[in-house]
Amino acid sequence: MPRDGLPGRGFALRRDPYRYVSRRGAALDTDVFQARVMFRPTIFMRGEAAARVFYDPERFVRAGAAPLRLQASLFGRGGVQTLDGAGHAHRKALFLELTAADRVAALAETTRVVWRAHLDLWCARERIVLYDELQPLLFRAACHWAGIPLADDELLRRTRDVTAPFDAAGAVGPRLWGARLARARSERWVARLVEDIRKEKVRVARDSVAGQIASFRHEDGQLLSSRLAAVELLNVIRPVVAVSAYVAWMAVALYDHPRWRNALAAGDGLLVDRFIHEVRRYYPFFPAVVARVRQDFEWDGYKFPRGRRALLDLYGTNHDPRVWSRPEDFDPDRYERGRIGSYNLVPHGGGDAAAHHRCPGEGMTVELMKVALQFLVMDMAYDVPAQDLSIDWRRLPALPRSRVVLQRVRRIA
Repeated sequence: MPRDGLPGRGFALRRDPYRYVSRRGAALDTDVFQARVMFRPTIFMRGEAAARVFYDPERFVRAGAAPLRLQASLFGRGGVQTLDGAGHAHRKALFLELTAADRVAALAETTRVVWRAHLDLWCARERIVLYDELQPLLFRAACHWAGIPLADDELLRRTRDVTAPFDAAGAVGPRLWGARLARARSERWVARLVEDIRKEKVRVARDSVAGQIASFRHEDGQLLSSRLAAVELLNVIRPVVAVSAYVAWMAVALYDHPRWRNALAAGDGLLVDRFIHEVRRYYPFFPAVVARVRQDFEWDGYKFPRGRRALLDLYGTNHDPRVWSRPEDFDPDRYERGRIGSYNLVPHGGGDAAAHHRCPGEGMTVELMKVALQFLVMDMAYDVPAQDLSIDWRRLPALPRSRVVLQRVRRIA
């Protein structure tokens, strides 16, 4: 297997987490190579064919793959993302039920209502920073939808704690430590809620998201611990709030490519879908997913040793010129040619959500982006002042450097 033997590969990955794999793969003329990251040999993979292999459960597992710092901050210890086999299938079935079409439609409608309320507040101010404003908006909507009681005076504090683990996903030092503390506070808060639901001190509908997770049991019939139930409830709420990054990029796309705005405002449903797919493909969200080789195997002439950590390059796969013509052009019309597949458009991972580790919240993300797009092109007007909307490539998740400043927000409808 080709090797990137240059020193400091871990630092190179940290400096450019979205483009390192593609650039080094191109330099080595390969879709698969090895490098040492933090003194540990790691396999890097990119492209549609590699994604098919990466999501083969006979070849790769997730248990023990994610670095402990990600488990401690982003995923939560013992969460569904770290499971395999029957345990993963059992837990994943819960998430598939919670993100079914009717549930997602209810979340979208709740988000519309909350957005209208926040829009009134924005109209009263000279300027807003869209990314920052979206987080409490989406958190409020997610809590209401999930059946989580949330007082007005705790909205901002709880939002900060839930946001920190993904907003500081690539951080080191004090920001990472702060994210871990925020994760711990959120888990304690939600664990107490789970215990109160089980003791009927807090009454929620049994079929609500909070009610179902509080009553969910392992395969052996035992209730999840209150801490683990909190982890999984946060694993439903956090991705809703993380849509704030996609909406910020959508606002940038509308500004950078204004010819799409009028067409989208006409309500063409097919164009809305294509535009959202292209935002998700084109702009950086999270760069890679991690797994561990389940057992020795060979693929494409290379040996994959058991236990070796592997990363699949999501951003690079979404920009693979063998799949996407002119991948560095923003072009929603490319989807008229039917290029969407389970292993080439992979912002939420590859494969099938029901059978693999593809994120079950992908449909939820798309529907929330549709809600946001309607507001951005039909229900509100705003000015975009001079600012730096370029990509901060070193940040994880990547964001526009200005986080999208809007001025003179006005209601249209």
